Amino acid sequence: MLTEASNTQDGTKDGTKAGTPASAPGFTPGFTTRPARLFDPLALRGVTARNRVMISPMCQYSCEDRSGRATDWHLVHLGSFATGGAGIVSVEATAVEARGRISPWDMGLWDDDQIEPLARIARFVREQGAIPAIQLSHAGRKASVDRPWTGGKSIAPGEIGWRVVGPSAIPFDTEHQTPEPMTAAQIGEIVAAFTRAAERALAAGFELIELHAAHGYLLHQFLSPASNQRDDRYGGDLEGRMRLPLEVTQAVRAIWPQRLPLFVRVSATDWLDDDPARPSWTLEQTIAFARRLKELGVDAIDCSSGGNEAHVRIPAGPGYQAPLAERVRREAGIPTVAIGLITEPAQADQIIRSGQADLVALARAALRNPHWPLHAAMTLRQPAPIPPQYERANLK
Repeated sequence: MLTEASNTQDGTKDGTKAGTPASAPGFTPGFTTRPARLFDPLALRGVTARNRVMISPMCQYSCEDRSGRATDWHLVHLGSFATGGAGIVSVEATAVEARGRISPWDMGLWDDDQIEPLARIARFVREQGAIPAIQLSHAGRKASVDRPWTGGKSIAPGEIGWRVVGPSAIPFDTEHQTPEPMTAAQIGEIVAAFTRAAERALAAGFELIELHAAHGYLLHQFLSPASNQRDDRYGGDLEGRMRLPLEVTQAVRAIWPQRLPLFVRVSATDWLDDDPARPSWTLEQTIAFARRLKELGVDAIDCSSGGNEAHVRIPAGPGYQAPLAERVRREAGIPTVAIGLITEPAQADQIIRSGQADLVALARAALRNPHWPLHAAMTLRQPAPIPPQYERANLK
């Protein structure tokens, strides 16, 4: 349920054209040239994003004492994006159980003690005018690895490592552990773990949940025949491989308030389409999956790609995943988020203006410049949500 909303004080429609100059608190009156679609507000069920810029979940590998608890680093890291003018700011992939972390230093929501440190972040992000979001995840066979800046290698079970699980006994690559195939009972526990984590996310004050079914993590592992070779009801044909992600989605949507949006991130393709000898997850299957997600009440599909197979050649380039988002949007009839080498304001605006996606997500571009949305608004001559503390630097 994503709809355009005019830039009114309460974020509701008032009959004016979306993207007209803002009058809401926190917006600086700007230029009156043709509005950039990038800065149209977007109603997401009962909340409204002030623009179409989403800060993508980005793992920081910075939780102390392997506790899964957010720290001051996370507050400042995510808070800077909120003061920088983004419409949605998302917390990194947050594990729904301890063995679902990518690394021992990852964020978690498997325990009530992890709620308050995240609540502090959600409060600050919301106070700055952005929607606080969180991505819930389980790393599956790609879990128990070191931090990227210390090599990122697999950590064997022991003092800080653990035995990993997955749909089948197929390792990500020769350097990773071979996962233990999950039993039906363990799969049911995963559904329950996602549900409990969503309840904690609500208690922490988040207003948007994104389920992580991309980048070769557990839900993606079940979707792709490259990693799922089960012969029970959670494997085999497309219906079987979709079963766990759909059960997780249905369970989370059932407890997540109807007034709040739910996104799902997918890898739209494994990028193995050119090798018929290797079964893989394809864009056509993603479209079928997206249609089912829409039926379950998902509000948008965040379209990334790859990550489930090592040593795959990905044709990366500026905006290279936007066409994937466009096809999902058009053929599944559901709003999408485009991500992937989106770096320039005009480029991001064109993705929205041309109908390829309803939101654009920034990652590395935001790390380089947390105030990217403010600078983009000035570049495109649009109203900019400049914090009053920063008004003295307004150069327009």
